[in-house]
Amino acid sequence: MPGATLHTEPDHLVVTAATLEAGMNWVAEMIGVSMAPRIGGEHLRLGTHNALMSLGPGFYLEVIAVNPAAPRPSRARWFGMDALAPDAPPRVAHWVARTGDIHAAAQAATINPGIVEEMSRGSLQWLITIAADGALPCDGAMPSLIQWQSEPHPAAALPDLGCRLVQLNVVHPQAPAIRASLHAIGLQEERLILRDAAAPKITASIMTPQGLKTLG
Repeated sequence: MPGATLHTEPDHLVVTAATLEAGMNWVAEMIGVSMAPRIGGEHLRLGTHNALMSLGPGFYLEVIAVNPAAPRPSRARWFGMDALAPDAPPRVAHWVARTGDIHAAAQAATINPGIVEEMSRGSLQWLITIAADGALPCDGAMPSLIQWQSEPHPAAALPDLGCRLVQLNVVHPQAPAIRASLHAIGLQEERLILRDAAAPKITASIMTPQGLKTLG
């Protein structure tokens, strides 16, 4: 079975926002920890930029927004950014899972995670799945896949602010199908709670220096 040979694990959360400042402020309000000074950069091919926060070894939070200083790309932006309204509130829109063989994992997935594409930002290089239309698979509940081609992992270069992911809560009306697809790509993660619900939503329980907080 594909799930018996593949190994996939959560890599990062994706918070979409109308602006980076709005997203960073929202995170600070929700968990009581500031993301300043901003650490991140630009994605030149996709017209976006981001800010990052460590949530422990091998895992981080990404706030992403359309870069107003960048020209509009000739293709759809990732993470559903083209459908984001100018006044859209920040939210945990998606999550990304790390694998050592992205092509095999993408092929094994029973829910299409998108097309494998090469990406880079500064010294970072990676492969990631992106839908041709930029949409999020299963409203963001099915993770995009990523394979890092550079070292160290981005979380290792971020300051440790004492924040750790405790639980990732994903609810979706297609939860059984998503669970089957995660099994097919070899993702077994005790911090992931996947439940059936009428409306999709992603929240994260994060332990902070001020105690347990909920993001979402």
